[in-house]
Amino acid sequence: MNTQVSKNDNPATGDARPHVRVGLIGQGIQLSRTPGMHRAAAAALGIDLTYDLLDTDEMSPPNPPVADLLRQAEAEGYAGLNITYPYKREVIGSLDGLSDAARRVGAVNTVVFRDGKRFGHNTDYWGFAKGLQTGLREVDLRSVLLLGAGGAGGAVAHALAGAGVERLMIHDLDRDGAARLAREVEAASPGCAASAVDDLGGAAGAADGIVNATPMGMAKLPGTAIDPDLLQTRHWVADIVYFPLETALLKAARDRGCQTLSGAGMAIYQAVRAFELFTGQVPDVAEMTTTFESFTR
Repeated sequence: MNTQVSKNDNPATGDARPHVRVGLIGQGIQLSRTPGMHRAAAAALGIDLTYDLLDTDEMSPPNPPVADLLRQAEAEGYAGLNITYPYKREVIGSLDGLSDAARRVGAVNTVVFRDGKRFGHNTDYWGFAKGLQTGLREVDLRSVLLLGAGGAGGAVAHALAGAGVERLMIHDLDRDGAARLAREVEAASPGCAASAVDDLGGAAGAADGIVNATPMGMAKLPGTAIDPDLLQTRHWVADIVYFPLETALLKAARDRGCQTLSGAGMAIYQAVRAFELFTGQVPDVAEMTTTFESFTR
């Protein structure tokens, strides 16, 4: 891929390694593990990579339009940007093109600047699918309750349908958004019957698995998106939140003997794919995983 790559011609060091500048746009992202994973992967490949946190909570004035941030990053020579909460849908209006996954999901978490244009991708889709495949084995995928129909929820919904889920129940405080996502999933994956649900108790009772794709459980948004009393031992429970790695939902699920999947897999694998898009090179997954896990240690 022809990304905006420059040479680091620092005369003091004689360093002529490829230089790539990327960043992450989001609110409250100071504890993100993504920069560390990208830097470790780049170092292993001999790439001089700069990864900046563009935390809109820390800016003055706070929370500027994402379009302004894209324009500034492009002008400053960034190769691309990761996009996280709450900008994954908003950013689409400032892009020139979308990948198939981003178009299907309706959300973007990775923007690549190339040839004077901005291309949006969704690596969350592949990241969750890969995390589910490697982190949970031999679980029943016939019926799943998905909590959250936002940018991340869309990626997870389509990934679940692609993994073979036959019945997908989607709950969100924005019921219209949940219903819209259900229609999109059914259109893209005819083998999956998707619907918006209001009754969490009834949906949990009918589900084999429960997935949290809301921000609930993050350090800055403590709590659970579902009453833990609705969890049963037969459920498998997944969370896309990775800070903390054991959310209140996952702790409650483990206490009840449920199989669980943390947000680590999705976080690592979405970063793997984003790194490929930014640099055109395949990173060492083990290196990125070790870096991710080092934050917990």
